[in-house]
Amino acid sequence: MKIFALLSLFWLINGLTEAKLEQITEDNWQNVLQGEWMLEFFAPWCPACRSLGPTWQEFSGWSNDLEIRIAQVDVTVSPGLSGRFMVTALPTIFHVKDGVFRQYRGARDKDSFITFIEEKKWENIEAISDWKSPDSIQMTMVAHFFKLSMVLRNIHTTLTEEYQLPSWASYVAFALVTIALGGLLGLLLVCCIDCVYPPRRELTPQPAQREDKKDSDVEEEDDMDDIDESAEHSQDEGSQDEGDRSQEEEGSQGEEEGSQEEEEDRPQETQSKSRRRKPRKAD
Repeated sequence: MKIFALLSLFWLINGLTEAKLEQITEDNWQNVLQGEWMLEFFAPWCPACRSLGPTWQEFSGWSNDLEIRIAQVDVTVSPGLSGRFMVTALPTIFHVKDGVFRQYRGARDKDSFITFIEEKKWENIEAISDWKSPDSIQMTMVAHFFKLSMVLRNIHTTLTEEYQLPSWASYVAFALVTIALGGLLGLLLVCCIDCVYPPRRELTPQPAQREDKKDSDVEEEDDMDDIDESAEHSQDEGSQDEGDRSQEEEGSQGEEEGSQEEEEDRPQETQSKSRRRKPRKAD
């Protein structure tokens, strides 16, 4: 009986102190989207993370009693997750409930963590907005940028420590590579745009000259029409002048004929008068 009691006590103590702490990486981070989690982001070089480590380890022993899963993320191993969750300070703790993320900002001791879960104090915390959700497209892109920055940092460390290159040489190499990649990406982008939206072919200068010639021909035709109109107008005026002249000549001829007739009539009158006067002289 005593042996059974000792075994039971040993099992109870072992169950309470056994670490139930899970490690989340970039390969299994989507597991936190289901169920209830308490998630810590830490780094081995962070002093505050080191002081919180034993407390978080002890808190993980209560995962079965609280019916939650407790985990941590090493940002040096999974830098993409620090960008995906927008971690700007260490350590950072998140409460996750069925894919809804809330940042824990309370006291960092075991009793506070337990009370936070038992009394559901997380319901009073505003959830992270949808556009900052770790499973969104934009946060996925941020995660890739964080991965790239970590790769560049590792390359810089390798060049300066293993190959004993000065820091300025590493920076110059990064600058040259960046310029080369930028030019290559720009060329590819221009080619893609030309394929999707091909440039419009400009009209050759010959059709433009023909159009100019057509315009000049039209102008010449307009000038010829104006000349013809002016010529017709002058002819009309000339014909009118000739008609007036002919009328004047006819009028002058009529006047001359009338004067001749008058002159012819005058001798007859004078003759008749003389005839009348002659008998009187005879008398």
